[in-house]
Amino acid sequence: MRKKRKIAFVTGITGQDGSYLAELLLEKGYEVHGMIRRSSTFNTERIDHLYVDPHQPTRLFLHYGDMTDGAGLRRLVFSIGPDEVYHLAAQSHVMVSYHQPEYTFDVVAGGTLRLLEAVRDYQQAAGKVVRFYQAGSSEMFGDAPAPQNERTPFRPLSPYAVAKAAAHHHAVHYRDVYGLFVCNGILFNHESERRGETFVTRKITRAVGRIKMGLQDRLYLGNLHARRDWGYAPEYVAAMWRMMQEDVPDDYVIATGVTHSVKDLLEAAFGEVGLDWQDHVTLDPAYLRPKDPPELRGDFSKARRILGWRPTLSFADIIRRMVAHDLELARQERTLRKAGHITVQRGLAHGNGR
Repeated sequence: MRKKRKIAFVTGITGQDGSYLAELLLEKGYEVHGMIRRSSTFNTERIDHLYVDPHQPTRLFLHYGDMTDGAGLRRLVFSIGPDEVYHLAAQSHVMVSYHQPEYTFDVVAGGTLRLLEAVRDYQQAAGKVVRFYQAGSSEMFGDAPAPQNERTPFRPLSPYAVAKAAAHHHAVHYRDVYGLFVCNGILFNHESERRGETFVTRKITRAVGRIKMGLQDRLYLGNLHARRDWGYAPEYVAAMWRMMQEDVPDDYVIATGVTHSVKDLLEAAFGEVGLDWQDHVTLDPAYLRPKDPPELRGDFSKARRILGWRPTLSFADIIRRMVAHDLELARQERTLRKAGHITVQRGLAHGNGR
């Protein structure tokens, strides 16, 4: 008898992680359903290469939905009938969470609770086990001493981190009390060419390309001393999938165990194009967070032992890939400008980053 194809439901499918996860699941033969928010503008560029007209044979389906709409989430879960749910959707920008704390908590913590309730109801009605992945964050650890692992107490320092910690505890509660198969992935910073341009890594590599091409002169940043554990997003997405294939649900830290400062990142990125970052970077207090974790460094020994997972791409290689990608984008922009097609680049020199 032919084995039944697995069905996955991915919230946040248009984000960095969601797009890589969709690729991975499709490669593994899944039928993939992704949730997107309704907007007057399209925000699907990260998955456009995967999308097929639904009138043609396809295994990728997109649905409108929102983490603040519990009834809508329930309808989606019941209509899709997933075997695995990957919950990645969030208001994920730390600095923005200081400006919109109530919205952040509603989407991140409340949204997770709504989705867990929908999955619990569907599982009871369908009589089958639904596996649930909850996307945690190293920001939950805050100023807890490094290295941080699954036993390190959370000490969140931002509204985003508080909301993520609440979502984590919701997930544990539904696993312990209702018996849901729930995995918490506590992923440390993970970057790629698809990272949003207001996050500090991409903000820097995007600026490097534009500065090198003569399209931008200054880059404005805040805290250059914060140390983060940066890995490569596609590898971290693979860890998500591995967690969900285990016989027993559990929580896992996914990290590299190595930290670099924002200053290190600047030196690496500008060095790729032969520039001195100090000639182009200006410190602006507007980008200083009220409270910033000094060092987030993960201990991924549990994931290595149980999942057989470990990172392979180095920090230098990640930055090299990102700079090369953004240098090509800047070349294209310069060509368009020379041809008279002026593109307004908002936020690249300033942005919402660190």
